[in-house]
Amino acid sequence: MHSNISIFVPHVGCPHMCAFCDQRTISGADDLPSGDDVRRICQQALGEVKDPENTEIAFFGGSFTAIPKDYMLELLTAAGEFVGEGRFHGIRLSTRPDYIDKQVLDILKKYGVTAVELGAQSMDDEVLRANERGHTAHDVARAAKLIKEQGFELGLQMMVGLYKSTYDKELETMNKIISLSPDTVRIYPVVILKGTKLGELYLSGEYRTMSFDSVVKLCAEMLDRFEQSGIKVIKCGLHASEFVERDMVGGFYHPAFRELCESELFRKLFEAETDKAGGSVSYAEFMVDSRDLSKALGQKKTNVKYFADRGIRLVITPDNEHKIKNKYMTKDIH
Repeated sequence: MHSNISIFVPHVGCPHMCAFCDQRTISGADDLPSGDDVRRICQQALGEVKDPENTEIAFFGGSFTAIPKDYMLELLTAAGEFVGEGRFHGIRLSTRPDYIDKQVLDILKKYGVTAVELGAQSMDDEVLRANERGHTAHDVARAAKLIKEQGFELGLQMMVGLYKSTYDKELETMNKIISLSPDTVRIYPVVILKGTKLGELYLSGEYRTMSFDSVVKLCAEMLDRFEQSGIKVIKCGLHASEFVERDMVGGFYHPAFRELCESELFRKLFEAETDKAGGSVSYAEFMVDSRDLSKALGQKKTNVKYFADRGIRLVITPDNEHKIKNKYMTKDIH
């Protein structure tokens, strides 16, 4: 199983502050790591990680290729010492699409970078302008094409529910991201933080968000569509953080957001099967992989309650031997 050794480089790499951003709150990091800090972290991880050759050193928290070049090379040099045979697979980093060009990618390749993630956030120029991103959808497409042409793994990050966005615009962003054929995607439902421009707009009433349930349904659809397109969703929802919980004033934060979305997909699958049987269904039993049991039941058994409200007793049987290849293997409906 793939894993990351995450090293945060907070905000120093960002050329300006986006409307939604308080990077220190999001990453929980204050201090900038030095090259020696990177060596220490990697050396410790090398002795603890079970499968280093399937592990990447990951620079997150800012726009890595926008940081001062000398500092970027200091971090890359330190990390590069731990890449290669018997050590880590490579280096993963996140950056802005307008700070990617052929020269930058040549440097990254020299130091063992294997994957580049772009903060696209939206593929709608009006949404990008309203949230002060400072780049266009064309910049995302150009950078994504260049990254793939140079042989890097491409990741795209999107933020759902931004100021001026709509349900339809989110689906259009999803479709445009799919057309760029990334290897991975991260879906971040927006979390509105105090002290940000977005926070001011939200508290003033100018920025009105979609409902939480609508965003769960939207992100569930995205999970399904990306999966069907052969694109791996490596994150759905912001990671659990005491800083985010302390500073948020609105948005779509939940410590198990992805599980909410996956529960929604299970419900839709079960509902499609019961609907096939017509209106006389009173009992439905499905077998699911035991690792998916909580998702199939729904948080606090919401899926069970949903079907109970329709007069259907839903029973979920776990497959403890993990033989199921699809979402469910057997069903009994009557």
